[in-house]
Amino acid sequence: MDHQEAELRPVTAAPGTRPRVEGEREEQILDATVRLLVDLGYDRLTLDAVAAEAHASKATLYRRWLGKADLVVDAIARAKRCPEPVDIDSGSLRRDLMAIACNAGGFTDDVPLSVLAGLMSAMHHDADLQRAFRERFLAPRLEVLAAVLDRASKRGEIDAEVDIQLLADVLPGMVLHRRLIMGGSVDDDFIARIIDGVLLPAAHRTHPVSSRLTTS
Repeated sequence: MDHQEAELRPVTAAPGTRPRVEGEREEQILDATVRLLVDLGYDRLTLDAVAAEAHASKATLYRRWLGKADLVVDAIARAKRCPEPVDIDSGSLRRDLMAIACNAGGFTDDVPLSVLAGLMSAMHHDADLQRAFRERFLAPRLEVLAAVLDRASKRGEIDAEVDIQLLADVLPGMVLHRRLIMGGSVDDDFIARIIDGVLLPAAHRTHPVSSRLTTS
């Protein structure tokens, strides 16, 4: 057994738990998975290929991840290229939305379009991938967004009769349409246009919005 393989061997865990590969070694495996996703796409990617790319054993991957779907979603959700978003409470709905959308882990992060597009296609015929993507990639981001909208509602920035769940779909829905359907770029300016032109008016629909569009 060489030194690199020894680094991968997780510590013995209690019965019923899954040992973890942690720290830099885990990041190397996740980054290797992202590279292969870009080159091969989801359907052609195999755990054998990931093991070879990361200089790991296939058995180690299975001890850490349930299967390909879990590994792939971990890779795009937790690797250095796509950190999880941070919940920021600035006291302003607009500032909060701009922060979670444009900071690290937000909607403007450079996740390769080919990777996300390939996953969307594969999810139509892979229930495990669909489950993992929703639980590990979407859920943390939607949870942050829901917290922002809930606080704004309590501050009176969202009218009581507005459907907050529907409002939560606006920003990610328009971003995914722009990136995956239209093939366009998503930057801070595009995010601001959605927030100022669509989301804020929808949130406060019974009052004039012109004064709020200039709020920073």
